[in-house]
Amino acid sequence: MTKLIAVLNVVAWAGFWSFGYLALTTPVEQGGRMVVALLLAAFGAALGIWAWFRIVRHTEATGYARPASSRARHDADEGLDA
Repeated sequence: MTKLIAVLNVVAWAGFWSFGYLALTTPVEQGGRMVVALLLAAFGAALGIWAWFRIVRHTEATGYARPASSRARHDADEGLDA
């Protein structure tokens, strides 16, 4: 199911960018086409954001995204004798 959501994420963002470009470059005389492209771009963005948050939730639940406290830290003053 996670791979399906990842593929859905890629397809949704591709639709967002494609239809967003069409909405921005459509001449004013073809207002109906621009509105349809704008609605499809908005739908792609909403679906992409939803899928992205699902992927983030899954990575946090499985432990793939570790908390920041478990990462190594570097102190700039460490090892200097002043």
